[in-house]
Amino acid sequence: MTSPEIGPSIPDTASNSSSERRLEYDWDYHDINHNFPLRTFRAEPEYDDQNHSYPPAALRAGATTAAERARRNVNAKLASPLAGISHAVLEDMGARYARKYQVGDQDDIRAFSKGAVLAQDPSKYHTVAGLTEEEQMVLHTEEHHRWHQPPLLYIVIVVCSTCAAVQGMGQLFYKYQYGIGGTDPRSTWLTGLLNSAPYLCCAFFGCWLTVPFNSLFGRRGTIFLTCLFSALSCFWQAFANTWWHMFIARFFLGFGIGPKSATVPIFAAETTPPRIRGALVMQWQVWTAFGIMLGYASDLCFFKVVDHGGVIGLNWRLMMASAMLPALVVVACIFMCPESPRWYMSKGRHFKAYQSMCKLRYNKIQAARDIYYMHTLLEAENDIKNGRNKFIEIMAVPRNRRAMIASELLMFLQQFCGVNIISYYSSQIFLDGGFSPIAALSASLGFGLINWVFAIPAIYTIDTFGRRNLLLTTYPFLSLFLFFTGFSFSIPADNPRLACIALGVYLFGIVYSPGQGPVPFTYSAEAYPLYVRAYGMSMATATTWFFNALLSITWPSLQTAFTTQGAFSWYATWNIVGFFLILMLMPETKGKTLEELDQVFSVPTNVHARYGLRQLRYFARRYVMRRHVEPERLYEHEDTRDLDRGFDHDDEKGM
Repeated sequence: MTSPEIGPSIPDTASNSSSERRLEYDWDYHDINHNFPLRTFRAEPEYDDQNHSYPPAALRAGATTAAERARRNVNAKLASPLAGISHAVLEDMGARYARKYQVGDQDDIRAFSKGAVLAQDPSKYHTVAGLTEEEQMVLHTEEHHRWHQPPLLYIVIVVCSTCAAVQGMGQLFYKYQYGIGGTDPRSTWLTGLLNSAPYLCCAFFGCWLTVPFNSLFGRRGTIFLTCLFSALSCFWQAFANTWWHMFIARFFLGFGIGPKSATVPIFAAETTPPRIRGALVMQWQVWTAFGIMLGYASDLCFFKVVDHGGVIGLNWRLMMASAMLPALVVVACIFMCPESPRWYMSKGRHFKAYQSMCKLRYNKIQAARDIYYMHTLLEAENDIKNGRNKFIEIMAVPRNRRAMIASELLMFLQQFCGVNIISYYSSQIFLDGGFSPIAALSASLGFGLINWVFAIPAIYTIDTFGRRNLLLTTYPFLSLFLFFTGFSFSIPADNPRLACIALGVYLFGIVYSPGQGPVPFTYSAEAYPLYVRAYGMSMATATTWFFNALLSITWPSLQTAFTTQGAFSWYATWNIVGFFLILMLMPETKGKTLEELDQVFSVPTNVHARYGLRQLRYFARRYVMRRHVEPERLYEHEDTRDLDRGFDHDDEKGM
């Protein structure tokens, strides 16, 4: 293969002068010299009015630099590292791997020999020669009954689900004891500060401890430590007698929440088979909602506990301490689970990784297949590191930058849609509406139940209805129901006011749970290319915790300054803004392959923004005026393979 020429890619505009193509500058990473800048000139794709799409050639025009071709080769290698290798060569590679790392005996070496072939395409197990009848039966069951898994794997799933439920939401009854229950600026800001303390810690400290904790203690050790931090912090909160003491205790809770929220999904993904991995990503949101509901339930259980033995505020102290119970369950059970095989492999402990995987699969052939595939992915990742700064890659590469814009936008809007003003302040909101304390807690429990139950359908709808479509459908209703809830406070009569406030909050939860609840984390996990995905997810997690803290700390003061009606209207307006931002800046990623995602995020931002605005006209003509109008196609998926052939294909054409 000859070395490609590196330099400015300048499209020939002479032959296209009639189209008056506007040129834009993009700065790209110089893949050979590892420096910046490499200036390339990109022409905006020309829209084909007749076919309602951008022609493949136009989309390809901006994707011909050597740096981009190299990145696409990297993505292809990570997506399918064993593609194109014969079965005989794969068998030899698997056997050599087992011997090199001294993984087991001759039976295990045979398992790796066959497992390497299966790793190329697990669904084609019937084409692999030499498998026993038992191995074929196990592989057939795995393919057609994806939830038929070993009992130990279900223990892992239960522990991970319990980790997601470590979300105790002790309500703010302690503020009255601390003398900050009024509406003066000091009281409102201190109330917000206390509520936001864990999330401030997550955004600025906790999330960034994920990598060192995982490196030092492993996945299980990190989960054990963070849940222990969470349990001790919840227990500590029950003994706080001043607002600053409560702030310190809640701030330390962030050291448990932050690394845990990033580590548990990784642990689940690295131990579960690919066929159920996506469902577990969705279940994280489901069980997080379940944990919030448990917090509301515990608040209701302990509300009528009277002070005893000179203890003041025993009821709210028990509420705060009860959040430690799910964390203690995880602390007691986490070491019943095997360590992540991928973590063992990252430390060079291949035999331990194999032993761990054997506990999580029915047959050695499955364990050997998954271990060998992990090994090839780790080798591919190590080959492409080359000292590059991944955060610069995210910011500077246009394809990555567009994914970052969409991901960060969703994380911002997940908080500014207003859901957590209800999650964190629901009891106070209902009290302000005229509910009695016990009725306010009961109404909060109703919201938690709705938030959990309606998160379950998202496991199905997110892959059928689509991420972008879910958000565009639900955002107008999120805005409508926040407006409805806010202005319900203006109803003079008690009973109608109480009914309308509860109805608005519940309808908001019904719409939020299948849409804005699960989509941001799912979207962020798939939008980035594999070689920068971990860094992109770190940014996404830190962003959501930061705006979570910002919303928590400002709501009490916002409610006082704007009135309750104005505060709800503020976030309702953000949902309207969010609808248009998603329409213009968020491409759909449902059901797209890696190559198709590269094409999707290679479309310039201004092109996609105009396409989104044109969709409004299409929907109006199609569904309001009932005209037969063909939908516009922005991407030509049939031609995406030509965009990712890389250096070899381009060199043959003389590029």
